[in-house]
Amino acid sequence: MLLASASQVTAFGQTRVSVTPRSRAANKVLPSANIRLDVKLVLTPISVTDALDRPLIDLHKGNFHIFEDDAEQDIASFSISEAPVSVGLVFDSSRSMRNSIEDSRMAVEQFMQTAAPEDEFLLVKFSDKPELTTPFTHNAEEISQQLNLPIAHGFTALLDAMFLATQTMRHAVNPRKVLLVLTDGVDNNSRYSERELERLLREADVRVYAIGLFQRPEFLEKMAAETGGRALWVRKLTELPEAIETLSRQIRSEYMVGYISKKAENDGKYHKIRVAVEPPGGTRLPIHTSWRHGYLALND
Repeated sequence: MLLASASQVTAFGQTRVSVTPRSRAANKVLPSANIRLDVKLVLTPISVTDALDRPLIDLHKGNFHIFEDDAEQDIASFSISEAPVSVGLVFDSSRSMRNSIEDSRMAVEQFMQTAAPEDEFLLVKFSDKPELTTPFTHNAEEISQQLNLPIAHGFTALLDAMFLATQTMRHAVNPRKVLLVLTDGVDNNSRYSERELERLLREADVRVYAIGLFQRPEFLEKMAAETGGRALWVRKLTELPEAIETLSRQIRSEYMVGYISKKAENDGKYHKIRVAVEPPGGTRLPIHTSWRHGYLALND
């Protein structure tokens, strides 16, 4: 959920894969992110994919229905967004990653090949505790240098790492902010709780995208669903390139749907958002829709 000005708020081995770098996005002025503003126009980023996880980019305004607190809203604005993104890379270097850390490093390199010049990245590596090894940078080489250093050791402080990366997002330049998490384990060494992390993600307007190696990442699936991101489960390392390509496409292809809230109140409460999307052409093709599940209004 990107929040705009006082009159806007946004809610919100290894197989080789060739990746075509993105072209430079057109320069445009974007609203700064702020989650506690006067709620009038609510801008909701929505990702829609088909059964093969390919983004559907030919939908129209009439395909979308949006609800706030179970009341359907009238769509006031509709567009396809390809704005720059600020990405927090959260990289697991715990002991259990010793046989997959090189494949994970190559996956991050693959993801960064799709970056636009205006994109920025930070890197948090974690084992027993998280470490911000690279603050926000536009230089992919800085990230690559740090990724070449990890030695897998220690326990898994996953929640603490995500918490640190989300806190650091306050320095992001771009309104669109995401975490990209690669891990093979369940947290076993964090101080922060799931509830604390979920609250911070909600307030910081950060979407979670994640890949869980070898086991289903149920916690990450929950965080991704709540924030409008996506979590994938990779059973074999040979599936990792395809998974990272899928998330890269979804991060960079989304609709921006805006509505005037019928109950625009500065009540300081969390307002739930639900989105329903009709498949194209009146078909019954299966689709997957992701969106941020609510926003926090200003408390007067």
